[in-house]
Amino acid sequence: MQRRTPNFNPSEHMPLLEDAFLTRREMLCRSGMGMGAMSLAMLLGSTMVASPASADVASPLAAKDPPLPAKAKHVIHIFAGGGPSHVDTWDPKPALSQYADKVLPGMEGLSYPSPFKFTKMGQSGVEVSELFTKLGQHIDDMCIIRSMYTDVPAHEPASRFMNTGSLQLPKPSVGSWVVYGLGTENQNMPGFITLGSKTEYRQASFLPSLYQGVNVNYSPNMPLNQVLLNIHNQFTSPEKQREQLDLARKLNTLYSEKLHKEEQLEARIESFEMAFRMQTEATDAFDIRKESQESREMYGNSDMGSKLLIARRLVERGVRFVQVYDGGWDHHSNLEQNLKKKCGGLDQAAAALIGDLKQRGLLEHTLIVWGGEFGRTVTRDRGGTANPGRDHNGRGFCTWLAGGGVKGGMAHGATDEFGARAAENRVHVHDLHATMLALLGFDHKKLTYRYNGRDFRLTDNFGNVATDIIA
Repeated sequence: MQRRTPNFNPSEHMPLLEDAFLTRREMLCRSGMGMGAMSLAMLLGSTMVASPASADVASPLAAKDPPLPAKAKHVIHIFAGGGPSHVDTWDPKPALSQYADKVLPGMEGLSYPSPFKFTKMGQSGVEVSELFTKLGQHIDDMCIIRSMYTDVPAHEPASRFMNTGSLQLPKPSVGSWVVYGLGTENQNMPGFITLGSKTEYRQASFLPSLYQGVNVNYSPNMPLNQVLLNIHNQFTSPEKQREQLDLARKLNTLYSEKLHKEEQLEARIESFEMAFRMQTEATDAFDIRKESQESREMYGNSDMGSKLLIARRLVERGVRFVQVYDGGWDHHSNLEQNLKKKCGGLDQAAAALIGDLKQRGLLEHTLIVWGGEFGRTVTRDRGGTANPGRDHNGRGFCTWLAGGGVKGGMAHGATDEFGARAAENRVHVHDLHATMLALLGFDHKKLTYRYNGRDFRLTDNFGNVATDIIA
């Protein structure tokens, strides 16, 4: 074999033509050692870097400033599933008494006057049903929209519409849009939490899945270790969990840079990160035993009282959107007894929520929204038999708002003489959503997400802001 001379020969360091033609076997042989060294350096890097990899990566849930001046920073949505009767709760119609048990002009069925009295309350003098004696004490902080209407008076599509702005297609929920636009103030908690909600009310749909609501089936008698499942790792220490997540983040970053960004993979890693961070703070948020006895008594010893107390604790910790599901408002019969019981469960708890947030200085930045998917008829259901109720009515119903930049002590809009349909300053579901986004600092026409070649938004191609209710 000819020995190389020690003299430097530049031609030996120039690329050769034959190097451009390699078999697959030759390419793997030449590059294998280099790839192995690269992998080893990456694996060792996690023990050599002083700060975790995740610290250099901005979370997609990081808090963002809205593009417009905002009144509200957080939302508590109390969804009264089933369709509360507006003429028995927030929309007094004395004209119904004139036609008691008679056919109303232009309608079918017998008139059913409300069995409950309404009284003017607060300095504003807004009329409030006797069902809400405690909430009435906060009427000067509340805005009652008496002219709501929707498109379909059927529970499933109307509920989907109220929670997603869509009657049929699966689209992102209101909470998902809010977190997509604003992020969340607490990176150790999900930005969108629901208490007992249905899946489609918290869905992210075509938005990245990390904006989907996290459902917690909370009950005041449930042990804390059962409230939030699958966030505590019994086999790996927090330090080792941190190392695993940092390595996963590094590998995903390399994958995104070299190949392509994978939304599902990023959302998966983000969910692991969130579960890791939630191990201490989330459990603490759901422990109402840390509240004073006076505070717990103020909300009441009820399921709704505990949930609204939790809602306040979540907002206090920076959670952006909290939905509390309160079903059971579908009263086709025996309305007088059933509605009284249902309102009793809400009255003390909602009044405590408003008063508590106001006392803590949180009400002006927290928008509370209460309402169902539609209202009820002003005539008797079930053929006018004993213990009557009311049927579905999508042409007129009520929603109330408090805090978050809403004018208090006012009733906006009106239904007709009998309460059968919205007549003055009508507010459609899209209008309500547009108004909520406006209070949070968004033009509802510009908060969009491009999907399938089209820019989608919560209000679709509709919606007008109810500017009269904004302070």
